[in-house]
Amino acid sequence: MRTGNSGVAATGTAVLLAAAPAGRGRAIDAASVLPALAAVPPGVLTGTGTATVVELADPLDPQTVLTRLRAAAASPGPLVLCLAGQLHLDRRQQLTHLALARTTPATLRYTALPWHWLAGELGVRAPGTTTVVADLAADPAVWERLTTTADLLHLGPGPTLYGRVTPAPRRGEPMAPAYLRSWAELWRSGARLPYATLHAESAAHAATVAPESRFLAPAPAPVPVVDQDPHPAILAAAMAGRHGEAAAVAAAWEHEALRRHGPRSEEAVHWTEVRADLARLAGEPARSCELWLAAAEARLGLRQRPDDPDVEGAVDRAHHQWEQIGDRARARALGPLLVTLRERVPGRRPGALAAVTRRMAD
Repeated sequence: MRTGNSGVAATGTAVLLAAAPAGRGRAIDAASVLPALAAVPPGVLTGTGTATVVELADPLDPQTVLTRLRAAAASPGPLVLCLAGQLHLDRRQQLTHLALARTTPATLRYTALPWHWLAGELGVRAPGTTTVVADLAADPAVWERLTTTADLLHLGPGPTLYGRVTPAPRRGEPMAPAYLRSWAELWRSGARLPYATLHAESAAHAATVAPESRFLAPAPAPVPVVDQDPHPAILAAAMAGRHGEAAAVAAAWEHEALRRHGPRSEEAVHWTEVRADLARLAGEPARSCELWLAAAEARLGLRQRPDDPDVEGAVDRAHHQWEQIGDRARARALGPLLVTLRERVPGRRPGALAAVTRRMAD
């Protein structure tokens, strides 16, 4: 039995995600590869005796995709993400996004999946347990950045990324996901090949179709060490706009804190707060609010008092980020939890609870 890169023979999880805008904005026929991937026995996809398969065909909502990815990332066994789609650059925030079915250039920030969300969710997993196989079309801005930024699609120290990126065709028929289809055909052949071999053979096949493609293969990744202060490097990456890199490194340190100290520890809460602030710097108030709320609840779970400055600070920051959320539906979804925490942690600003309930009623 092939056990992937980790040698783990356990129950695995495979996520088959194919996404591209509907209509003229579609640069890759992403969903066309799903039948070939779905025909591969689940255990062959993950290299395990048994496996669960999650299929996401042209999803509409980035939060839904995030929820499904988060659930898959929480599974203890090997995880394989097969991803076909197209990349676009949010010119306002300079962030790379994976387009979804309703994505248009004007709605990119609200209808596409930020690439660094992938890094944040997959980066917390143990090294060697996560493999991403991606076949991607890139808009001109992303394609240009790939030539100057080697880690543009970095997913952190844990996941192993194999892939192909091709410039999106300017007109005509959407491109076919030939690279990922080749993986599917090799898997279905019954050969139990190492991932590196599957990548090499698929890259050679895809290069004959689109010779201008760039191919992605894993490189050695840094491992956190307890005598090194990672905060300056994380902040520098975030301030330079490399939000995916910053989120992935923070997620790796959070995983290390969870492993060493457990979920009910000051160390783990600290890294949740770091990730919350990175989401703020990335211009993601809903994500930041969600993480600050989690940090506040964790501190209360550690028996810190409601008037403890760290608890008050977490709730205040969650409240501030909640007020910045432009998506009213998302704000309403997070509002009840914020109200519950404000009732326990009123803070030092008079009328904070009333302000939340008033906005919830608008």
